[in-house]
Amino acid sequence: MKCPFCGRDDTPVIDSRVSEDGEAIRRRRRCTACDKRFTTFETADVRMPQVVKQNGKREEFSLDKLRQGFARALHKRPVGTELVEESLRRIQQKVLARGEREVESLRVGEMVMEELRRLDKVAYVRFASVYRSFQDIDDFRDAIRDL
Repeated sequence: MKCPFCGRDDTPVIDSRVSEDGEAIRRRRRCTACDKRFTTFETADVRMPQVVKQNGKREEFSLDKLRQGFARALHKRPVGTELVEESLRRIQQKVLARGEREVESLRVGEMVMEELRRLDKVAYVRFASVYRSFQDIDDFRDAIRDL
């Protein structure tokens, strides 16, 4: 690590600690050339896979987009933000655990449906009606029967 003051690259670590949230390691360093001290943070660089849409286009995986989908499905439903965030984390972990560079949007949609089924049945049916393009009342009946 180069010293931000003099540019030398001999900066040994004099102290390391895990950050409060546990997501990074805080390191105190001291430059052997100018004797100045500075802090660096080490975090994992995790790359989410690309999402392959049904039309073949690829886009970045977006937690914000998932969060918006959950918000629409859960509109005026009694589900806390913490539960939604836990569901989003589970989906993100499942996508990462696949270990692939790409994931189909259909697979992500199925993961969302699994989580909504656990959180709120009404939200599940709302999401399913859009996601599966329900055409008539029979489609709703089938979704409710599957619950």
